[in-house]
Amino acid sequence: MGDRVAVLVSGSGTNLQALLDDPVVGPSIALVVSDRPGAFALVRARERGVRAVTVPPDEGATREDYDRALLDALVAEGIGLVLLAGFMRIVGSAFVEAFAQRILNVHPALLPSFPGTHAERQALDYGVRFTGVTVHLVDDEVDHGPIVLQEPVVVLPDDDEDSLHRRVQEVEHRLFPRAARLLLEGRLHVVGRKVRIDEEEP
Repeated sequence: MGDRVAVLVSGSGTNLQALLDDPVVGPSIALVVSDRPGAFALVRARERGVRAVTVPPDEGATREDYDRALLDALVAEGIGLVLLAGFMRIVGSAFVEAFAQRILNVHPALLPSFPGTHAERQALDYGVRFTGVTVHLVDDEVDHGPIVLQEPVVVLPDDDEDSLHRRVQEVEHRLFPRAARLLLEGRLHVVGRKVRIDEEEP
């Protein structure tokens, strides 16, 4: 315990809100960073008294340049753990290495199915009966790192992207804070591609 947490966001921040509302994770969030100045997630952070900053990509900057600017912002705040909550940029290997096994991402599908963007749309187009939510540790590949928690979501016959997204989000808002608590409490142990979780109290 005691790690300072940064949450990286790009949009409205509903997953950020779930993290802020968690009694264990919320008090540990020291910084919220967005790549988009108008992201409502920044408002959510400031309303809770959490430092909120924008690190926009400079025109013509490389991914490495952006990662360095992002890393500098986190190091300046003494950040120990990073949570990607709807952050729509891919972080590079230097960033991942700096926070090895200390970055969590939430993804709206049961990985390895439907990685990348528009996962709910991909699930509907494919015709699956179940999709879900995955929280995983971040490595050098997109939506690829060791899986911490997963939970299925039934795809209903009359679902469209919006209705499915709403139910997926409900699961995200439960699963992501739980995984973040496990990481904060040092209860995740990675062996190869598998994550062992220390027994939880009932």
